[in-house]
Amino acid sequence: MTDRRKGSTRARPSGKRPSMADVAAKAGVSSQTVSRVANDRANVDAATRAKVLAAMEALGYRPNAAARALVTGRFGALGVVGFGLDAHGTARTLAAIADAARTAGYSVNFMGVRAQTEAAVRQAFRHLTVQSVDGIVLVESQTLDTPSLRLPPDVPVVVADGDTEHPYARVDVDQAGGARSVVGHLLELGHRTVHHVGGPRDSFAARRRAQAWERTLAAAGAPVPAVLYGDWTARSGYVAGRALARMPEVTAVFAANDQMALGVLRALHEAGRAVPDEVSVAGFDDIPEAPFLQPPLTTVHQDFDLVGRQCVTLLLEQIERGGNGPDRLAVEPVLVVRSSTAPPPA
Repeated sequence: MTDRRKGSTRARPSGKRPSMADVAAKAGVSSQTVSRVANDRANVDAATRAKVLAAMEALGYRPNAAARALVTGRFGALGVVGFGLDAHGTARTLAAIADAARTAGYSVNFMGVRAQTEAAVRQAFRHLTVQSVDGIVLVESQTLDTPSLRLPPDVPVVVADGDTEHPYARVDVDQAGGARSVVGHLLELGHRTVHHVGGPRDSFAARRRAQAWERTLAAAGAPVPAVLYGDWTARSGYVAGRALARMPEVTAVFAANDQMALGVLRALHEAGRAVPDEVSVAGFDDIPEAPFLQPPLTTVHQDFDLVGRQCVTLLLEQIERGGNGPDRLAVEPVLVVRSSTAPPPA
């Protein structure tokens, strides 16, 4: 930095953050141009923008988020609230949200919620709004204890795969359609009925899959067996599978996710019930390991990456226009038939 009073050059004091003026001097442009680049304004030509960005990088300059928010009205950050963080689908959706947000130039502040209550979610929202986010995605893999979620109205919200009573923009996977397709597949193979290993009772996705399983059987005039409930884990599927293996009438099993289906496969194998020769098994999610199980697992593929991207797309649209809205995007699951399902034994 040049000290004009002495006509000499002296270093910027150690520990002092570089300023916009420092960047302007290094790039040979005005401070207003640096401000336009820092706030991602369009009225800067490519060569000048590159020169300013290079000066920022060389000096280690980072725009002040609060100052930028005063200019743009944006904080450049999105909030995410999620349940069931160890679930495959939730983890994939969160990763896709982070990638899509980063591509759009936003950072992500994440808040995990254990308690499945509206009060816990509202507390997470308060925490995120204090951190100054422009909008929030609620990845609701669990059902809240209220029939209709009510959140602060001053922040844009998108709910991923949540209760249809929510008055917020949402991205839905057709859970019921996926369950109908797999149960219909097993009935078309000739099975008299299909037994179900359900997910947690407090999971909205699990409830939709179980309801569609029951209705599909009833519509076909097939018996509706009692549901054996698990908790999404392979261990709970194994426990249910051991019970099913003791029932000679069982020829087809639909597990509400692939992890539980994996446990069912293990239990049937230990009991000497061959899959698919004696019992067909199908899951839901299409985890990366599904094609490599023995036998490869018939399942319902959910595009979690698309769900995450669509959540960010809807949220950014709301941020642009201001406020919440009833927008809805649907993601259709696809039945993937592999060799774990076959006609019942003669």
